Amino acid sequence: MSEKKRPLTTAFGQPVGDDQHSLTAGPRGPILMQDYHVLEKLGHFDRERIPERVVHAKGAGAYGYFEVTADVSQYTKAKFLSEVGKKTDVFARFSTVGGERGSADAARDPRGFALKFYTEEGNYDMVGNNTPVFFIRDVIKFPDFIHTQKRNPATNLPDPDMFWDFLSLTPESAHQVTVLFSDRGTPATYRNMNGYSSHTYKWYNAAGDYFWVQYHFKTDQGIKNLTRQESEMLKGKDPDHATRDLHNAIAQGDYPSWTLEMQILTPEQAKDFKWDILDITKVWPHGEVPPIKVGKLVLNRNPVNYFAEVEQAAFCPGNLVPGIAISPDKMLQGRVFSYHDTHIHRLGPNYHLIPVNQAKHHPENNYQRDGFMRVDDGGGSGPNYYPNSFGGPAPDPAAQEPAIPLEGDGDHYEYAFDNDDFVQPGNLYRNVMTDEAREHLVGNIVDHLGGAAKRIQERQAAVFFKCDADYGTKVAQGLGLDVNRVKELAAMSNEQRAAATAK
Repeated sequence: MSEKKRPLTTAFGQPVGDDQHSLTAGPRGPILMQDYHVLEKLGHFDRERIPERVVHAKGAGAYGYFEVTADVSQYTKAKFLSEVGKKTDVFARFSTVGGERGSADAARDPRGFALKFYTEEGNYDMVGNNTPVFFIRDVIKFPDFIHTQKRNPATNLPDPDMFWDFLSLTPESAHQVTVLFSDRGTPATYRNMNGYSSHTYKWYNAAGDYFWVQYHFKTDQGIKNLTRQESEMLKGKDPDHATRDLHNAIAQGDYPSWTLEMQILTPEQAKDFKWDILDITKVWPHGEVPPIKVGKLVLNRNPVNYFAEVEQAAFCPGNLVPGIAISPDKMLQGRVFSYHDTHIHRLGPNYHLIPVNQAKHHPENNYQRDGFMRVDDGGGSGPNYYPNSFGGPAPDPAAQEPAIPLEGDGDHYEYAFDNDDFVQPGNLYRNVMTDEAREHLVGNIVDHLGGAAKRIQERQAAVFFKCDADYGTKVAQGLGLDVNRVKELAAMSNEQRAAATAK
């Protein structure tokens, strides 16, 4: 007989009715700020590590520039994208996601791909990863997910049961898990991987027309990955290999570069699109939305001081410029809050004054004052309120983004878009991967999942079986599981499967 479950509550004891779906305006969002549970959960999560970054703790950075190579003024009025040949200074930071600052560069982990564009309209941050998808699509699940990637609170050791228990109970993760446990989960270097916005963003032009877009920074050095065996060797032999590689390449004049390709949909196209454009666990297949080449990113200068320029660099997807806006993507909306909030915790309320974070070509003009580590004149003798009649800065209506239609009741909605979470990972396994890639994928999964409890192995193998029967069968066989048992679990709903494999 299982123990009666205790009710989930907020930090102050109020019962929580739904811990899987944010409170949104209609089924597709955006998230409502009145969802106190989400804000409390994210705010506490942002403060769980001092002073290391909660995620993306270990990284390497470099300076360079972005050059526009195609006219995109019909899609966006962002000035740094306004004409072919225009160059904008950039700072880039690459990172592993789950590990601590002393962890190995060769770990199986997504890689952060963050860019800060120092534009004439202020800083624009593109904060992405080296994968086009992610594990979850609602930010309310993010603290729980990251906890499973960290250390067991009792043993302080990585725990395969934690890792796979969450993923096997969250089937939307199947696509990213398939990518992560392929060889793409261990890039050979930061120079030999792509960078993606993963999220959908909104571009809008001078006429007020808007478009849905995704960013793809494709490496010009070519994709190179490590096998499981190669990564294990490097973790012991040279845990800083990717950091060293980036620094040495730039120091020797071998400047890495990436070609920016954009996928663009009109609102009308997005309305009838087969895939949910706001779901970060899905891609836009290139055959359905062909990318267009837009520009070139080049990194050509190393930092002088790691702490000042890399460790204190702070990126936030809410740092936007006119012509670029966020979408109602629930993960993206949560990140807009969480990134800024965690920077305030880690670096202080005036982290924007740290040189690497400062807007170099468009000075700060606002009414935020004082606070810890205010190192400029603090606004001088000017007014610290608005509106005022003393010549203080005023809003510019031209900076407003065009409206998008929103409707629906404020509620916690289950995901109900008209496609499932298993089609795209199944297509990736069947149609994209080679026989060798499939063999490596299964071997990598079996090696890691083999450390989890059998009931969790069965549940996760069933998720893979739902993606593709051959996929799930080979994982089950590699783990020594009963394939018929796995097939039975795959035929169940997620709730039934969880109950059938409960402790």
